[in-house]
Order: sequence, then structure tokens, then C-alpha cells
Amino acid sequence: MKTVRTQRRIGVLGGTFDPIHIGHLVTAEVVRLEYGLEKVIFIPASSPPHKQNVAVTPAFHRYIMTAMATYSNPHFFVSDIELKRPGPSYTIDTIKALLDIHGSDTELYFITGVDAVLELPTWYRIRELLELCHFVAATRPGSTGRIDDIIEHFGEIGRAHIHRLDTPELEISSTDIREKVKKGLSIKYIVPESVENYILKERLYR
Repeated sequence: MKTVRTQRRIGVLGGTFDPIHIGHLVTAEVVRLEYGLEKVIFIPASSPPHKQNVAVTPAFHRYIMTAMATYSNPHFFVSDIELKRPGPSYTIDTIKALLDIHGSDTELYFITGVDAVLELPTWYRIRELLELCHFVAATRPGSTGRIDDIIEHFGEIGRAHIHRLDTPELEISSTDIREKVKKGLSIKYIVPESVENYILKERLYR
């Protein structure tokens, strides 16, 4: 009797995670279930190309918070692959490294938001990147048409490798969380309790 070998599917959620919040976690879990992903790897960026002139919290704090936030989910993992690599954190370098680790036949699903997908035409070596992995756009009401335009912009590879998925509409941003902490306001329930405690203990965003 022949054994049917199923292709591995792994999710990738990259970001500054400054800090990681409930919206990241909910989106990752919804995508994991929808696409039957074996796991989702959270990858804190070391030096995001789009934030070269923006102050970012030291990487070790962001890595620790991401590890704390994902620990309770057995399907969530954290990688420091970008933190170990010098220079800007280009997604194509990360995807190639992950394919080397997990096997070239692995299907990688890069999870991101609507705003990032709308900027895909400006990404470094984007057409090559689209050949290497899938993109899953966590959509919200009113964004579908704009994503369709991006899909059509890339033609056949866009239709095959850029996907839309409605996710719970959580109006949470890391920027707002940092502002709340700075003003002494509560961030309870918009970040995991462990992350909240870490931010307070380390006096981040003050």
C-alpha cells in the first residue's frame, strides 16, 4: 500500500512586534486553521527596511515579548533568524533561509495585513518572492477591491500566490499600545498578560 506524502505547510508572521499584541495572535491562529498549517513561525525583524529612520525597541526585548506571547500555543514558534543576520531584514532572504531549513518542497504562507499587501509592488525582489511563497492578506471590510487590484497587478503568479482571508476586525496597533503606555493608560487585554507585565517591569515605552 502506497503512502501519500503530504506537502508541509508552514506559516510565517514577520514584524517588528514592538510590542506583539492580541491582533497578531488571533490573525495567526485564524490563518493556521484555514490553511491547515503545521505551525506558524513568528519572526521579529532586526532592521525593517521600511523603518530605517524610526526608533525601534532593542531586538532582545521584542524577541522575549514574542516568545512570551506565543508560548501557550503549541503550534506557534519564534525564530531569531533575522536578528542574527546583519543589515536590513528583507523578506526574500528570510524565506530562502526557511526553505533551506524546512526543505524546498515546503509551502510557506507569509501572513500579513492589508496595508503591507498594498505595498507589495515596492518590495525588494517581489516577483521572485512570490514564486517562493504564498501571501495571506488578513482582510477587513472595504479592503477586498484594493487587494484584487494588487493581485491582478502581478497577473498569474498573483492569482496563484496572493490570498485573502477575512479575520476578526481588531483595531489594535503597536503604535497605539506604545502611546497608551507612555500616557500611563491600561493595555490590559490588548496584549497577553505576560507581555503587559514585561513592559511594566522593563519600563518600556516610557
